[in-house]
Amino acid sequence: MDLDVLRKAPLFSTLDDEAAEALLASMTRTQCVRGTALFDEGEDGDRLYVIVEGKVKLGRTSPDGRESLLAILGPGEMVGELSLLDPGARTATATAVADSEFVALDHAEFTKYLTERPAVAVSMLGALARRLRRTNEALGDQVFTDVPGRVAKALLDLADRFGRPSDEGVLVAHDLTQEELAQLVGASRETVNKALADFAGRGWLRLEARAVLLLDVERLQRRAR
Repeated sequence: MDLDVLRKAPLFSTLDDEAAEALLASMTRTQCVRGTALFDEGEDGDRLYVIVEGKVKLGRTSPDGRESLLAILGPGEMVGELSLLDPGARTATATAVADSEFVALDHAEFTKYLTERPAVAVSMLGALARRLRRTNEALGDQVFTDVPGRVAKALLDLADRFGRPSDEGVLVAHDLTQEELAQLVGASRETVNKALADFAGRGWLRLEARAVLLLDVERLQRRAR
């Protein structure tokens, strides 16, 4: 397993190779095919997962069945840590949006590990703070930013985390359906599709299957403000 990927995770970022290998040996490995839930909202949580490969969406479902997409996470990011830090029911459903691989640490090992390595705890606090900051920004965008602006900002965020340079621009293989992308920005699919079509018509991007090619990042950055 590639430690370079796991180095992105707060659990591994402060460790030397020997300590990282020892921690990895104490973790269990699991895989999910696309569309499979890693865990469900409301169930008891007893382990933390680090994404080794693939992508996971975190979502919540309202009592009337509507779905809200909270975040898209990729390699090196953690899933399910809240239920270990604050024992209780899972606050969201984690579903693979691409074939994914994980390593998991259970509650007993997790507590022991953090107690023995305060530097890791500090690193994890930083990771949680960054996720909380993204959540606060998303809430602010819901109030102060129109849908096209939110779409542009979401595409730039996905590009920053999952994009790779191409001859024409930045290719972002987000693995999301149109409905999932709409849930991510908190708007209807029709409104988001209209914004994407407008961006495409202006030559800022090109839509592809579960991906988008960003052709004019600077214009999208302006629209996201």
